[in-house]
Amino acid sequence: MSEQENTKVVQQAYENFKSGDIAALLEQFADDIQWQLPEVENVSYAGKRSGREQAAQFFSILAGEQDVLSFEPREFVAQGEKVVALGHYAWRAKSTGREYESDFAHVFTVRGGKVESFQEFMDTAAVAAAHQKARSA
Repeated sequence: MSEQENTKVVQQAYENFKSGDIAALLEQFADDIQWQLPEVENVSYAGKRSGREQAAQFFSILAGEQDVLSFEPREFVAQGEKVVALGHYAWRAKSTGREYESDFAHVFTVRGGKVESFQEFMDTAAVAAAHQKARSA
């Protein structure tokens, strides 16, 4: 597929996520997708996952732990099978009520019209602080 077609796959994935159509989003993933976020202490949706079922678990855990306040992919850069999305988002951690925001970089590998891998880069300190429960004295 062309870089333009790969970018369209990624843009559609974002539209499916933003509209809440996780079933359609998961259909865009290869069966053996590799899904990776940085490890963040006390954040159960962080880390590596393999396969469509574990990717589905990611979205379920994410929805259970935080609310999206804004989610805006702003720029797409494609080269070959790689599509990089640069953007900004804001979330609220449900367990603490704390909000955080961060710029992000998402790196997708798209082959044959399916997302084969995803890796996220974000402000992990902001995520950790939002999810950290207050310590009792």
